[in-house]
Amino acid sequence: MSIRDKFAITVGKSAYWFLHTFRNGGSSFPGQLVERIAPNALAALGKDYDTIIITGTNGKTLTTALTVKALRQKYDQVLTNPTGSNMFQGIMTVFMANSRRKGEKGLAVLEVDEANVAHVAEQLHPKMFVLTNIFRDQMDRYGEIYTTYEKILAGVKLCPEATIVANGDAPIFNSKDLPNPKVYYGFNLPDEGDTRADVNTDGVLCPVCDHILHYHFNTYANLGNYFCPNCGFHRPALKYTVNSVATLLPTRSTFDLDGHQASINIGGLYNIYNTLAAYTVAREFGVTGDQVVQALSGDETVFGRQEVINVDGKKVTIILVKNPVGLNQVLTMIHNDPQPYSLAVLLNSNYADGIDTSWIWDGRFEDLDYAAMPAVIAGGHRYKDIALRLKVAGVADDHLQTAENVTDAIPLIQQIPNDRIYVLATYTAMLELRKALADKNYVSQQLVNH
Repeated sequence: MSIRDKFAITVGKSAYWFLHTFRNGGSSFPGQLVERIAPNALAALGKDYDTIIITGTNGKTLTTALTVKALRQKYDQVLTNPTGSNMFQGIMTVFMANSRRKGEKGLAVLEVDEANVAHVAEQLHPKMFVLTNIFRDQMDRYGEIYTTYEKILAGVKLCPEATIVANGDAPIFNSKDLPNPKVYYGFNLPDEGDTRADVNTDGVLCPVCDHILHYHFNTYANLGNYFCPNCGFHRPALKYTVNSVATLLPTRSTFDLDGHQASINIGGLYNIYNTLAAYTVAREFGVTGDQVVQALSGDETVFGRQEVINVDGKKVTIILVKNPVGLNQVLTMIHNDPQPYSLAVLLNSNYADGIDTSWIWDGRFEDLDYAAMPAVIAGGHRYKDIALRLKVAGVADDHLQTAENVTDAIPLIQQIPNDRIYVLATYTAMLELRKALADKNYVSQQLVNH
């Protein structure tokens, strides 16, 4: 470690201590300071760690949290970024905030923003890349899905010996010939014949011949057992699989996970994919299947991801939404809830959310029964946009309440007559809501990383 690196890290650790002691945190500023002084300091911070990078459009935070839980069945020291601070500076801060016992190799499981994979990989040289999915998301930052994949590949190509753990049901992850060892996971469901994805789905063109892909079964969006009837391109062989789904409720899912009966206290088909990804990583690192299933069956809350907060006796479930595919999966999940509930949608358009909010028009808000809801709330910086979208979806004017700021939604939530509320929020809206609830002592400022 150079003198410059040592000095920069000392400055960064001091800034971290001050911010967390007197200012309730600061997940990226210490990393920004270090990078300005010593741009390559992350390499020094991470040199004694085996690193796993988890990236993709949806599911990074939950997959990271589940992977850490599973790996801790075998490994004592697992460093991670539990709150989703996944840019380069935030990752730098994570290493400064954690200490490793001397003489032991550490294990780092890091959620990494797609556009930051190359920068992080260049310095940490990870042992494994975990690719969850790629969907249209934040067009102003990423562009189309193929552009996003190229950003990820720029990092993967720096580490040709790293193992790629990829969602085998995503055609894009089978579209490039890479020298890396590969492990694919996916769903192994009964053959439904020759089907196609919905017409409004990205990523369903064959990467070999540009013919529209067909499916033996399609789980959602462009995921499933795909094949090209024109040139023969098809899904690769899967090493780890979900073989059946027995229960799919908003608060619980049970399924056959590679021959083990698994249960997670979180809803959504997409979260079964996240669980399978975590299972795959842990198995590749030597954790037994039984150990993984036991580890993933706990009740720990994940920061802002279907986190349930008690607000004056009301169960407020916060769910991050940021693109059409993820939004539609969430809407499907809550549509299947047999219990009465109300709805709040909080839309911001800061850089971290994506400035372009047109994606809300691709969400199937029309699927919900608004007449059965005691209240519907539209809030956030772009409350007028989401209010209009909800009105078009069928919410009556006299049934819709608006909150010009995220914090203004809290008293409206407190006044809702029923005791279950789903809050769909973009990233910065979720952070604002959690902070406001923490200030009112409804929730801790940060979640403990179990």
